[in-house]
Amino acid sequence: MPAAAEPLLIATGVAKTFDRTRALAGARFELLAGEVHGLLGANGAGKSTLSKVISGHVRPDAGEIVYRGQPIRLRSTRDALDIGIAIVMQETSLVPDLSVAENIFLPELGRPGRLSYADLHKRGAELLSVLGQGDALPLDIEVRRLSAAQRQLVEIAKALGVNAKLIIFDEPTSSLSPSEVERLFDIMTRLRDDGRGLVFVSHRLEEVFAITDRVTVMREGRTVASSLPTASLSQSDLIRHMVGQDVGAIYSREGAGARSDAPVAFEVRNIATPPLVKDVSFAVRRGEILGLGGLVGAGRSETVEAIFGLRPRSAGTILIGGKPIDPRKPAQAVRAGIGFVAEDRRSQNIVPDLSVKENLLLAHLGAHHGFGLGYRSREKAVDALLRSLGLPPDRLLDANMLNFSGGMQQKIIIARWLLLEPRVLILDEPTKGVDIGTRASIYAILRDIAAKGVAVVVVSSDFEELLGLSNRIVVISDGLSVADLPADLLDEEKLTLLAAPRTSMARNTEILRGLTQQCGGAGFWALIDNDRLICLNLVARDAAADPGFSVGEVKPLAATRIAGALNRRDPSFVPEGDGSRATMLLPLVSPRGHDLGWVGLTLPGDVAPPEPGLVRARVDELAATL
Repeated sequence: MPAAAEPLLIATGVAKTFDRTRALAGARFELLAGEVHGLLGANGAGKSTLSKVISGHVRPDAGEIVYRGQPIRLRSTRDALDIGIAIVMQETSLVPDLSVAENIFLPELGRPGRLSYADLHKRGAELLSVLGQGDALPLDIEVRRLSAAQRQLVEIAKALGVNAKLIIFDEPTSSLSPSEVERLFDIMTRLRDDGRGLVFVSHRLEEVFAITDRVTVMREGRTVASSLPTASLSQSDLIRHMVGQDVGAIYSREGAGARSDAPVAFEVRNIATPPLVKDVSFAVRRGEILGLGGLVGAGRSETVEAIFGLRPRSAGTILIGGKPIDPRKPAQAVRAGIGFVAEDRRSQNIVPDLSVKENLLLAHLGAHHGFGLGYRSREKAVDALLRSLGLPPDRLLDANMLNFSGGMQQKIIIARWLLLEPRVLILDEPTKGVDIGTRASIYAILRDIAAKGVAVVVVSSDFEELLGLSNRIVVISDGLSVADLPADLLDEEKLTLLAAPRTSMARNTEILRGLTQQCGGAGFWALIDNDRLICLNLVARDAAADPGFSVGEVKPLAATRIAGALNRRDPSFVPEGDGSRATMLLPLVSPRGHDLGWVGLTLPGDVAPPEPGLVRARVDELAATL
């Protein structure tokens, strides 16, 4: 951030009330040119409303906004776009039936006069080039065919298409994988270095520390901490500003974890539900929290929906307590002892026209047999749950669940299943869109029910969450379960590498194949952690060079056929004690300096090794593709 940068925008005394809800109460905010400024707060703090005021979506009741030295009063988003203010929303505002080029220049399509599509394509290519993504998107493709990350890229290009000097990113990473988030941050860094001012709204504190220069924190519609240098803060400082108290270590594992001899409570064998789920297997013990990790589109949500009877299964077996069950619809899964919190609160979990009590007891109705509603049998349990959630009993009769914050809605949805005392509880993205305080509360609830013997399965795109909450993690990639590891053996980088789509290994495989064609033997890419190896990829040209492990396998180093070389990890060929093989290992580092494991070449003991420089050149070639 420039040391003497000029303020790009200053907002003071901003107030806004919706009906009887006061969303903003004298909020203030300052953004400099050439900085990324984090706008943080718990659910309902007012950060999204302030973002919409700045971008012209909402008119404030009071306050002043000065942009580039001039007071402004925005009547619409068109006014904001005309002066160079744009917002990239969490839910993109693209038109699915239009092409990428048409969406990038969507604000121009409503203007009078003729459009030159050749000109649109030329300008669109220039904008993508500015973002460093010139070859990433065909401009003629329909937006409906794009991934979440590609749609986000189109949104950013659309903002640049109106020559935006101020861009607000509202929860832009909620649907992105870690590698896609890294690419987004590269683009944001490029835009910041070009002198634009960026506002970054996020609940993920690790991302805030990774990309922002300064932060402003809001609580209950007010600014409680303004323009603090990010480098001067710790995570606990930010949490204290956001929730008004120290929530402690949200990933505390004290007393957590199933005993290794605990019985298997829930098992899935070879589940398939075409086209996204091909073969997924895992098992969960009583009292264990199992994480299902993977990238967006890997088949995680589809797997758990098939288990719960929301999708047809073409193959697979489901067992609870060792006994097979065959749920073909949710009611059968509920009666078998499975609870399920779906990913989308609005469309899959909440009935807005029902009261809080009726929403809370929806799962009870699915499990209830006999005449009447049977609510009375649950009254004591409901009272106890309300106390644990901090929800006043009189709000049970509130006519609309949408009157509650997203975090409280999520806790009520989880409580719905706890009323039934399930044997298995599956949660898909349980903390999506909720603030840090609510996340800590939800984690405590999950640890508590696991301690009572419930088998818990968590699907999450937040790898930090998976690693902090889970006892074990099963990685799903391209519809296949490819690894099953204790969470303590993993970190975010290892999990990201394991989760990479098998199709994305094509370039990697091509380079390893070229290495073995040139030198013979077996080439591999692996992670080495203490005394264990995780194989990510392997191309074996000569069976006599087999290193003793296969793709996706986790093995103690001592159990492989190249234990000596794996322990030494020398950048030269190391022979094994029995003379059967010699292996050269080189570290693999990404262009951004991240540790990506090791690349090795194993040769039969009677084959003369090539020059180490040849192997090193191939490894450098592989690193450049990652």
